[in-house]
Amino acid sequence: MLQKNMTPYITTQVSAHNAKRKIAESTSTPTEFLNKYEELKSKNVRDLDPLVYLLSKLCDDDETKLYLRRNAEERAVAAGVSLTSPSTLVAQLPAPGSKITKDELEDIKARLMKETNRGTVGQSDASRRILMERQQRNVNFPVQPDWIFHRTYLTADFVNVPESHPTNVVQLGSLPVQVQEIAIIEDLLCCMEGIEGKYIRTQPLVDSYAPRHFQVDQTLEVTLKELVKRILPLCSNYSIVVRFIEEKSAFEYGLVNQALSSAMRTLIKDYLVLVAQLEHQFRQGQLSLQKFWFYIQPTARTMEILTSVANSINRGACIGGAVLSLLHEKTSSFIGDAEGQELCLYLTQAACVPYFEILEKWIYKGLIQDPYSEFLIEENESFQKEKLQEDYNDAYWELHYTICREQIPIFLERMADKILNTGKYLNVVRECGCDVKCPCAEEIVYSIKERQYYDQIEKAYNFASRLLLDLLMEEKELRARFRSIKHYFLLDQGDFVVQFMDMAEDELRKTMDHITPTRLETLLELALRTSTANVDPFKDDLRVELLSYDLVTQLFKILSIETKQEKEFRVDPTDLHLSGLEAFSFDYTVKWPLSLVLNRKALTRYQMLFRHLFYSKHVERQLCNVWLSNKSAKRYTLHSCRWYASAFALRQRMLNFVQNFLYYMMFEVIEPNWHLLEANLDSVNNIDDVLAYHTDFLNVCLNDCMLTNPELLKTVHKLLMVCVTFSNFMQRLVKTTEVEKEVPRPTQTSTLQAAPTARDRKADPGKKKATSKVVLEHVDQMAGSENFERTIAKFESNFSHLLVDLLDSIMDSVSNCENKRMTILHRLDFNGFYTEMLETASAERSMMEASALQQPPALH
Repeated sequence: MLQKNMTPYITTQVSAHNAKRKIAESTSTPTEFLNKYEELKSKNVRDLDPLVYLLSKLCDDDETKLYLRRNAEERAVAAGVSLTSPSTLVAQLPAPGSKITKDELEDIKARLMKETNRGTVGQSDASRRILMERQQRNVNFPVQPDWIFHRTYLTADFVNVPESHPTNVVQLGSLPVQVQEIAIIEDLLCCMEGIEGKYIRTQPLVDSYAPRHFQVDQTLEVTLKELVKRILPLCSNYSIVVRFIEEKSAFEYGLVNQALSSAMRTLIKDYLVLVAQLEHQFRQGQLSLQKFWFYIQPTARTMEILTSVANSINRGACIGGAVLSLLHEKTSSFIGDAEGQELCLYLTQAACVPYFEILEKWIYKGLIQDPYSEFLIEENESFQKEKLQEDYNDAYWELHYTICREQIPIFLERMADKILNTGKYLNVVRECGCDVKCPCAEEIVYSIKERQYYDQIEKAYNFASRLLLDLLMEEKELRARFRSIKHYFLLDQGDFVVQFMDMAEDELRKTMDHITPTRLETLLELALRTSTANVDPFKDDLRVELLSYDLVTQLFKILSIETKQEKEFRVDPTDLHLSGLEAFSFDYTVKWPLSLVLNRKALTRYQMLFRHLFYSKHVERQLCNVWLSNKSAKRYTLHSCRWYASAFALRQRMLNFVQNFLYYMMFEVIEPNWHLLEANLDSVNNIDDVLAYHTDFLNVCLNDCMLTNPELLKTVHKLLMVCVTFSNFMQRLVKTTEVEKEVPRPTQTSTLQAAPTARDRKADPGKKKATSKVVLEHVDQMAGSENFERTIAKFESNFSHLLVDLLDSIMDSVSNCENKRMTILHRLDFNGFYTEMLETASAERSMMEASALQQPPALH
């Protein structure tokens, strides 16, 4: 929320300065805060100014500060940590001048180390991680020979060799002033080239990035000594720049640092030309110390800027895009200083050349050639396109190419997403075997005006997005694929579904262990060839799949992915004992690049919708079979058995529920959203829009069909189970002499077996009329029994309670009146019958609770 509402003005230097001042005024340690801010600023920490701005706003919010303070105290207590303040630690030290024993000294050291480690554990872990990553990155780098490091005099910097120091040097104070000036100028000329002089000696470095310090002969005349102190910072800056060039030219620091070092080396050559000109004047006796100071003024400013750049890069350990961000900020900060800005612009343009070469290959060809991991796009080879059809949670499109935030140059940050997508689009086209030639390919050159290369990136993005979209929509026929999947998974073609269910009914009635998959494949192909699906050019990509888990189990497995319950939720398929109807599903073969859109995640969602619709369709067929068998039974039993009439009424209520539920899913959820998807596909500009619209379509369908709510799905599944059990019970009462052998099921789902087959329904009418009286007499005997009455009453009670629970749960899940689930409420409870039942049950429950409270406690 903060990032979305952040305006570009709060990151300016004025707002950052005001925020920094407000924090310093509100803290008890302003010096420490300012020092930390300057340290982070020198390391080029990204988003430092927005963070400071946010903290300044928190300074005025007392409620938030109180919450943060309490939260910190609770975390410290929970972790068992008590931080010692610096004042308390200092108070525990001995007074100055007092003697301490060795044991006390060791104790002080231990306490200091403990506090230091406690404060720097995060920093040490980060440094160790950066070092390990750098070592892993350097594995494939060419190995430099050892003699580069062993031969000391190969460097252009100062070399400290104690044995080479002369011992018979005359002190300058014993010489005339003119001679002192000549001697010190000669030493200065040597120091400007990185050579130690006789009277100007160098001090050992504290670390490899520290400035060079010099020691001047103390007997030198005072005025000359002051001038020498003004000139020596130029020598120190030269030393820093030379060390930076020699270090950053190595392989492991990347192409950007190498290009920057090359640009600096060019400037160092000009600097050495100046030293040679000064030395020439000195040999001719025309160079005084004052002239020396005058001549080096422009060069001193140049070396100061180069040193500032080198120190900033060294402090932040910057490589690649981070170096370019730092150089861009340096260039922008020199507004008003034309010479300084021109120098920084030269350095930035030189450093951008290798980076922009990588960028051009990416946005014009879809290739990444980044041997030193400097580019803003990084490739993760562990995510392969072959997994799109295998792994449900595979994220090839999102994770194969990702943005490395640390390597985004600040002047390309707004275009980072478009740069990523441009190369991804072209990469997909290349992997399809198509030649990519961008007609708008031009060289990208750094400039302070960002609009220039923004336009070039925009043109490349538009070309790449249109190229991939045309490839998918026209050549690969993505729209036709969508329609094909809708025909089969969303039961769009009624004749195909009915014909397949008629032919495969006997096979799907069996348990999974007894089903022959090849027989189902044959029946599927026969249904495809003999229905309107025969005109579909992609019908051969449809295949049968028998899953080892039912729909509810599948939903729980998907919801538990990447959660703590993923390992806990493990179901043994042998414990489910599924029937063919529960395990049956369609699968679809999709090849690259259509697998980007129709990946395993999308196909699994289609499978869930199909299994839900298919099983509901099966329940409707079962209840219709009961209705057909009851038509003849009414004439013989209705006048003699009032309980059988209640069975007819219950069957009709069940049929009304199933048909309205199917109508709601297919015509009020799927169809409107499908038309919306097709309308959105007409206006898409890139493949990301296609993915977004398709994902939204599936998510809305799953949500409105109650497949994303486990409790609603369980209730619907139980309702359908009650309907199937009731259908099987009723059909067994009116079965003919040709009774089909049922397959026993050890679990509750044993009643899912289908009713009489199509062969039974197409029996000889004359024979059926002759045997109907005998059968119905048996039905009358069953209907007149108390067992039948109790069974029907139990079915009715279970169905009513489950349906009321479903309506109640839907009401709780509906957040507003625009929710699609409101329509199913009105369809199922159009006359308020179940609402009255719900109110009656609620009133009875309240009365029972009230009476239970009024009764005295039982004596035991």
